[in-house]
Amino acid sequence: MKPKIIAYLKPTCGWSQGVRAVMRKYDLPFEDRDIINDPVQRQEMVEKSGQMLSPCVEVEGHMLADISGEEVETYLLAKGLVQTSVREADAPTNQPAPMKCHKARRCSSAG
Repeated sequence: MKPKIIAYLKPTCGWSQGVRAVMRKYDLPFEDRDIINDPVQRQEMVEKSGQMLSPCVEVEGHMLADISGEEVETYLLAKGLVQTSVREADAPTNQPAPMKCHKARRCSSAG
């Protein structure tokens, strides 16, 4: 059975794309919640994670705040929720998009 995953992501941020790439790599269904175009989703992320940086990924009710795709993958493997895959991710899993999220390690949910 696949884990229940809710991902609070930006539409184009490199960190968010990395999380999506990990989900595709392991064929994991997940709720992709847009925190830029839907302020309700952004507020829910802030309330659940206690901070404003994204991406945030909730796996089976456990919040992984301010996390990269690489870190999500490590968590999923450590918890036995996925098995090691030889398939490569189809996008970088640990880097910002050029000229978008360069100020900090992750992206502020504000923009």
